[in-house]
Amino acid sequence: MSVAKSLWAAVQGDPVFMRRVNGWLTILWIVMIPVSLMTGWVKSVVYVSALSLWALVSGHWSAWQAARVEVNQEQAAKVAKKEDVAGDVVEALVERTTIEQA
Repeated sequence: MSVAKSLWAAVQGDPVFMRRVNGWLTILWIVMIPVSLMTGWVKSVVYVSALSLWALVSGHWSAWQAARVEVNQEQAAKVAKKEDVAGDVVEALVERTTIEQA
C-alpha cells in the first residue's frame, strides 16, 4: 500500500505528467463522443451514469488541484515577502563601498 501511496504522491507532484495525462484523457473523451453516438451508448442509463460520475470526480479533482496550486503560490508569496532581496543588495553595496574606501 505504501508503494501505491508514494507513486501517487510522485504523480501528483509532477505537473508535466499531470498535464499530459489530462490532455490524453481529454482526447479520449472527444473520440468517445462519436463512438457513443454510433453505438447507441448515450441511450444507456448505465453509460450516462458512469459518464456523470466521471464528470463529477474529474471536476472535483481539478478544483482540488487548483486549490493546491493557490496554496503553494500563497506560501511562496509569503516567503518572498519575508525575504528582502533589495535590502540585501543595498547592504552588500554599502559594505563593498565602505571596504573600498577604507
